[in-house]
Amino acid sequence: MKQVFQSLKTGETSLTDVPAPQVKPGHVLIRTRNSLISAGTERMLVEFGKANLLDKARQQPEKVLQMLDKIRTDGLLPTLDAVKSKLDSPLPLGYCNAGVVIGVGEGVEGIKPGDRVASNGPHAEIVCVPKNLCAKIPGDVDDEAAAFTVAGAIALQSVRLAKPELGETIVVTGLGLIGLLVVQLLRASGCRVLAIDFNDARLSLAGNFGAEVIKLTETDSPINAAMQFSRGLGVDAVIIAASTKSSKPLQQAAEMCRVRGRVVLVGAVGMELKREPLYQKEITVQVSCSYGPGRYDPSYEEEGNDYPLGYVRWTEQRNLEAFLLMLAQKRVDITPLITHRYALEKTHEAYKTLTDDNSALGILLQYPVVESEEVLPSKISMPNASAISMHKATKENVPTLGWIGAGNYAQRILLPAFDKVPNSFLKTIVSRGGDDAALAGKKYGFHEATTEVDDIFKDEEIDAVVITTRHDSHAELVCKALRAGKHVFVEKPLAITPEGLNEIKAAYEDSKKKPLLMAGFNRRFAPQIIKIKKCLANEKAPKAMVATMNAGKLPSNHWLLNPDIGGGRILGEACHYIDLLRFLAGTEMVSVKATPLGDNSSSLCQSATIILSFADGSIGTLHYLANGHGLLPKERLEVFCGGKVFQLDNYRRLRGYGVPGFKKMNLWRQDKGQGNCAKEFVQAIVDGKESPIPYQELIEVAEVTFKALEELRR
Repeated sequence: MKQVFQSLKTGETSLTDVPAPQVKPGHVLIRTRNSLISAGTERMLVEFGKANLLDKARQQPEKVLQMLDKIRTDGLLPTLDAVKSKLDSPLPLGYCNAGVVIGVGEGVEGIKPGDRVASNGPHAEIVCVPKNLCAKIPGDVDDEAAAFTVAGAIALQSVRLAKPELGETIVVTGLGLIGLLVVQLLRASGCRVLAIDFNDARLSLAGNFGAEVIKLTETDSPINAAMQFSRGLGVDAVIIAASTKSSKPLQQAAEMCRVRGRVVLVGAVGMELKREPLYQKEITVQVSCSYGPGRYDPSYEEEGNDYPLGYVRWTEQRNLEAFLLMLAQKRVDITPLITHRYALEKTHEAYKTLTDDNSALGILLQYPVVESEEVLPSKISMPNASAISMHKATKENVPTLGWIGAGNYAQRILLPAFDKVPNSFLKTIVSRGGDDAALAGKKYGFHEATTEVDDIFKDEEIDAVVITTRHDSHAELVCKALRAGKHVFVEKPLAITPEGLNEIKAAYEDSKKKPLLMAGFNRRFAPQIIKIKKCLANEKAPKAMVATMNAGKLPSNHWLLNPDIGGGRILGEACHYIDLLRFLAGTEMVSVKATPLGDNSSSLCQSATIILSFADGSIGTLHYLANGHGLLPKERLEVFCGGKVFQLDNYRRLRGYGVPGFKKMNLWRQDKGQGNCAKEFVQAIVDGKESPIPYQELIEVAEVTFKALEELRR
C-alpha cells in the first residue's frame, strides 16, 4: 500500500510502498477514502525539513541544549550520530482521516466492518487506529467533510477551555483552518466573535461565518478594535489560533480582555508574558492540548481505557463525535474551507501547493475506490532485493537473518551494528505497523518487509531471528523461534515474568537442534570491558565491583514502567549490569540483596541498590539511580582486585591504577559493545560454536534479576 512520509533532513515528501498494517487488540483497521493535509502542522514540518542545520537549531533551541549536554557526557561523535539518525528517519504525515472499517481487534465494541469512521490515522491507504481515537460518521456527513473531524476536535477543545456563554464577546486571532472552525463553533454557541488576521480572503470567510473582522496592519490596533467591539468593557475571552514566534498575540490578548478574562492558546506562538496586565485583571491563560482529555495518556489511547462520562464529560473521542454531530446538523460548514483536492498519486503536487500557495486551507487527498474485501499485501519486496539475492547466492555459510521490531533502538543502534557484520544476510524485517519495517528495510538492505510475524518462523531459509520488540512480547517470540529451530538474538530482558522464563527454558530444552540463544547484553563485549577482563585473567583474589547507572527519571506513564509491558527499569535496564558483573566475576552468583531508594513499588522502582555475592567471594554492588543530574555521565564502573583498580567512565575513559603495563584506554567514540555483540553472535552461527553468552549464564542472570525484584517487593 502507499503511505506519505516526509524527510526531516531535506523536507522532501514521498509516497512510499509499505506493507499493510495488521489489526491489533483494541484497534480498528480502516481503508482510507479521504485525508486532510494540515495547513498548519504539516506546513511547519515541511518547512523545518527544508531548513539548513543552522536554521533547524534556531527553531529548536531546547534540542540544542540537550545536544550540548549529550556532547559533555557521551562525546561529540555519538551525539552527531544520534542527530544524524534522527534526521534520517522519515516521518509519517497526517492525522485527519476518514474511511471504512475493514477489521476490528479484540476488545472493540460498537464498531464493525463496513462502518464509516473518522480517525487520527496518517495519510495511508490502510491505517490501524486505537478505538478511542476514531468515531462513527453519521449517514448524512460525506467523507470529505468527515476528514475535517480531527481538526474540528482540536478547534472544539480550545472553545471548551474558553468556556463561552451565550452573548459573550470573544476574539479569535489567526484565521487558518483551526481559527475558522473556532469562529463557527463560537457562533454556534451564541457568542459575538471578532476575527483578526492579515489575510483578506480568510477575513472574508470569517465574515461569512458571522464574525466581525479586522485586518491587522502595522498601524491598526487590535486592542482598540477589541475594546470598541466589547463596548469598552474588554472581551470575555481570546482564542489564539495563530502560528508565530512572536509573543505579541499573547500580550495583546491580555490587553483585550476584561477583568478575569480568559486566554486560550491553540496555536504555537511566543510565550513571553508581561505580568502587569495579567496581574491587574487576573487573566487566566491556558494552553489547549490537541483533541482533548486523553491525549498523550497511554492508558486511554493505547490501552483503550475510557474516562467515566460523569467525571470527564468531553474526551478525545467524545469531541470527535460532537464535531461530527455538528456537521450532521449543519451547524458547521466546511465546504468553503476546501481549497484543493488531489488524488493520492499526486501527493507531491499537494505538498507543493501547501508550501507555495498561501491561500491554501483545506487540502484533501483522495484515495482509490476499491472493493472493501480487497486485501492489500502485508509483504513487500525491497527495491534492491534482486541484487541482495545474487549476493546471497554467491556466498557460502552465510546466515540468513529475520528481524522482528523496528523501533527507535533497533534503527539507531542494533540495525547499524548487524548491518556492519559482513557474513550475514538480512532477509526479512517485520513490524506490526509496517511503515517502520519498510523504511528500515530499505535503509539497511533487507530483502523484504512484512507485517506478518509468522512469516519469519515459517521461512525455512531464515537461520536466525533478531527480536527487538517491547519487553512483554519477548518470551512468546523467543519460544516460537526456538520451536521453529531458529537461532535467537533477543534484546534484554528474556522475559518479564518467571513464568515466561520457564516457557523459554522448556522450549530450549525441547528443541532438537539446540539453537543459539543470546540476549543483547552488549556491555560485556565493550572493548574496555574486554581489556579489564584480560588484565585480571590470572588474578585469583576476589573482586569488589561497584557499578553506578545515572539512569535519569522517567515519567510514571512511560511504557517501561508498566509492569505488564515493560516490566520496570530494574528488569528492563539494570539487568545489563547484573550480567556485566557476572561476566567480570567469572563465576556464579550465590546471593542477591536489593533495597529501593525511598518508598518505591517494585514495578515503578527507578532507584535501587543491588548487592551480588559470587561463589569465589567476589561482591558486586549496583547503584541504579534516577535521582541524579543529566550532566553527570550515565555510567561508571570500578573494579578492585589484588591491589589493582580499574575505573571506567561512560565507556569512553578507562584508567588503571597499580596495573602493570596499563594506565589508560581512552576512546574517541563511546563504545558499549553493540557492534562486537552482533558480530560475535553471527560468527558463532558461522563457526557452529556455542552462544557467546553461555545459555546457563543467561538463565542465571534472568533468575537473579527476578530475585532482586522479589527483594524490592519486601
